[in-house]
This record gives sequence, C-alpha cells and structure tokens, in this order.
Amino acid sequence: MTTLEESYAHCRKLNKANGTTYYWSTTVLPTVKRHHVHALYGFCRYADDIVDELDGTPTAVRADALADFGDRFFADLDAGDSDDLVLKAMVHTVRAFRIDPDCVRRFLRSMTMDLTVETYDTYDDLLGYMDGSAAVIGEMMLPILEPIDPAATEPARDLGNAFQLTNFLRDIDEDLDRDRIYVPQEDIRRFGAEPAFVERVATPEFVDLMRFEVARTRALYRHADAGIALLPGRSGRCVGAARVLYSRILDEIEAIDHDVFSARARIPTWQKMTTAARAILRG
Repeated sequence: MTTLEESYAHCRKLNKANGTTYYWSTTVLPTVKRHHVHALYGFCRYADDIVDELDGTPTAVRADALADFGDRFFADLDAGDSDDLVLKAMVHTVRAFRIDPDCVRRFLRSMTMDLTVETYDTYDDLLGYMDGSAAVIGEMMLPILEPIDPAATEPARDLGNAFQLTNFLRDIDEDLDRDRIYVPQEDIRRFGAEPAFVERVATPEFVDLMRFEVARTRALYRHADAGIALLPGRSGRCVGAARVLYSRILDEIEAIDHDVFSARARIPTWQKMTTAARAILRG
C-alpha cells in the first residue's frame, strides 16, 4: 500500500530530476505548500512522458496508456484516495485545495493532441493547445498559492503560456525529433524560414523569426508580472523566482544568436539555487 508520504516524495524526485527551474523555485514556498506543487508537477510529468516516449511505442498504445492514466485519476478522485505512486499525491492535492477537475481534463486533452497534431497553423491555434498544456497549469497552481485577488487568474495563465513558449523556442531541435513544430506555421511562412526547419540551420530568416517569437514571449512575461504582485509573501517570491529564471532562457537563446539547433540554452544550477536563496532571504 502506497503511503501519502511516499507518493509526495516520488513526485518531488520527478520534479528535481526533470524540472530543476521549477524545483528550485518551489524551495521558496513554505514546506506545507511545497509538496503540493511537486504533486502537480509529478502528475503532469508522468502524462508528458507517456506522450513523448521515443522507444518506438505505437501511437495507439500511448493513447491508450494516457487515457487509462486519466481514467484512473478521475476514478481515484471520486473514491477520495489512490494507491498509485503518482496519483495518490495528486488526488490529495486536488481535494485539499478544491482544484477544478475540469482543469485536469483540459490538460489531458492537450496531451492527447500531442499524439496526433504535428503543427499549428496560427498563433490562435497554438493558444488553443496551450490552454490545456500551459495556461491551465497556472490555474491549478493558484489555489495553492492563495492569491489575494481573483484578478490573478489571467496573469497566471499568461505566465504559464510564457513558460511554455520559452520551452518551445529552446526545444525546437528536440521537438523536430518528435515530428512536432510548435512555432506557428503562419510565422514561419511570414519570415520565409521553412528551409531552416528542414535543414536545421539557423538561417538569417530563422534568426528573424526567433527574434519575433522571443519578443512575443517577453510581452507575455510583462503581462504576467501584474499577477505576481497579487500573490502573498512567499508565494509571490516563488513565482517571481521562476519568472526570472525562465525568462533568462530567452537571454541565453539570444546569446547563442538564436541558433537552437547547435546548442541548448541553459541556466546553470548555481544560478537557480542563488535566485531561490535570494528570494527566501528577501522574506
């Protein structure tokens, strides 16, 4: 029988191993809240890993596995408990903070899209996908962070989208290995950057495209900043630390002249630790 402590500890390990920017940002939170964020991360990471298997597992098998994962979550949520190593903590967190189960449905819907949708023609199309893959993460986080004003919801969605767009730009080369392009096709056509995605070369047209996408992402970060001010104490400092660290990835992309095919934009662990420590000390 899986204990709640074991489940939260497992989710924490998933967070530390795979999402170090988020992980070090969570250290700013009080202990009583920190493990709930790990639970959300662990659930989302597990679903994402099902989708992104690169070992030749057929799409239909991955689709069935993702659907089963979702079905087990909702069944366990209705039952009030779970014996699954990941789901037990997630069920406990969702019930404890009364997170809307529809948020989980929207997340799983977008994960399912990743199994069949390879490109997005317009930015609006991409936003439809990110509603469930990114913006909704901000919505699920808010009950844990306990904002002082409901006006924090839209900035939280903007921040979730900014984080994901940052990932999309950093991971263009990796996503091509999965036959996916998240940069809107209308933007690629506008800048004439189609050959860059075929040849994986940072052509002048590709660099212009990346400058446009970086500017769009930075605008989302700026819109999200108003919401950080609506979060109390350590919640605000936690999200502020994540915002600082993630937006620095855009700086690193610029530092490599937008050539994400030749190098991966990274933030060193020591910077993540230092940013988190400063956020704690500011309290």
